[in-house]
Amino acid sequence: MSSAAKLLFTGKTHVTSGSDGAARSSDGFLDIKLAQPHPAAENLFAAAWSACYLGALGLAAAQRKVKLPSEPSVDTAIDLNNANGAFFLRARLDVSVPGVDRAVAQELIEAAHGICPYSKAVHGNIEVTTTLV
Repeated sequence: MSSAAKLLFTGKTHVTSGSDGAARSSDGFLDIKLAQPHPAAENLFAAAWSACYLGALGLAAAQRKVKLPSEPSVDTAIDLNNANGAFFLRARLDVSVPGVDRAVAQELIEAAHGICPYSKAVHGNIEVTTTLV
């Protein structure tokens, strides 16, 4: 990261484990019980990635001067897998961009992966399938 990078936001959480486990953000926005590490981790990752991805989709549309007539949505599934004792993730993003030509919507959902920091972070590290629905 370059020293010229402008910090936009820092998310801070404190997470505890056990039967009384919880995750709390320093700003109080997030405050949930986590009695088990899984499926909480996968669900939280899916929610965070989806939120970021939708922001990236909106930015991709704005950059291309595409008006989104209604709000897009994404259903994200994060699979925790085990093969030969090694754990790994897979992701599926089912993206809806209602009211937009299918070819344009496909271009937008592909562009969003190039913008979204979560998509960039996992690129080449986990299998990701993105489907326009």
